[in-house]
Amino acid sequence: MEHLKIASDNYVAFTFFIGTMAMMAASVFFFFELSNTSQKWRTSVLVSGLITFIAAVHYYYMRGYNLETGESPTFFRYVDWILTVPLMCVEFYLITKKAGAKIGLLWKLIFASLVMLITGYIGEVLDPTQSVLWGVISGAAYFYIAYLIWFGEVAKLSQTAGPQVAKATRILAWFVLVGWAIYPLGYILGTEGGLFGMKLVADKAAALHAMDIVYNIADAINKIGFGLVIYALSRNED
Repeated sequence: MEHLKIASDNYVAFTFFIGTMAMMAASVFFFFELSNTSQKWRTSVLVSGLITFIAAVHYYYMRGYNLETGESPTFFRYVDWILTVPLMCVEFYLITKKAGAKIGLLWKLIFASLVMLITGYIGEVLDPTQSVLWGVISGAAYFYIAYLIWFGEVAKLSQTAGPQVAKATRILAWFVLVGWAIYPLGYILGTEGGLFGMKLVADKAAALHAMDIVYNIADAINKIGFGLVIYALSRNED
């Protein structure tokens, strides 16, 4: 098979490549640091490594798909998200577990993240004529997660788990509020029939390429950043 080359002006494929390498490097770092991590934080650091490893594998395939077809790998991106986003939510349960977090909190976070992603995929790919309806449902699940983290069970438990856990939780909450905000914005911009979607964009292909670049950068920052916050907590918390 002919080797797929990245043209010097193909910034979409380039950011897929950089995302692959960055998240793979992060995975290696987290996995190698497991032996130097105290037992109570080892699972959290392991999950951080799994998140970036899963993303790296998907980014490798998304890069190849993009180079072969020139299209945005929407399906593969959602497969990545449906595996990694619930794991990112699991991190909130793990770091507040010692403060009394119940298994019910874990399932709330996972369920809400799955609703957010599945309805987002339906609205963006399967039923774009009803993208506003599906977007509202997806957005409601997103804001429910944000509520749990900022004001609900996660926020309250973190305050009783020690100052380092509280600090880490607040930083991760900012990732969810600001870092994750790029995804609903991309949904609004990228779906037909959206609030002001692609029908108002003259060059749809260019707009999709721009959103791929933004998604790739945001994914790397959010997933690696999540892991680094957990890693720092494992070193700072008594």
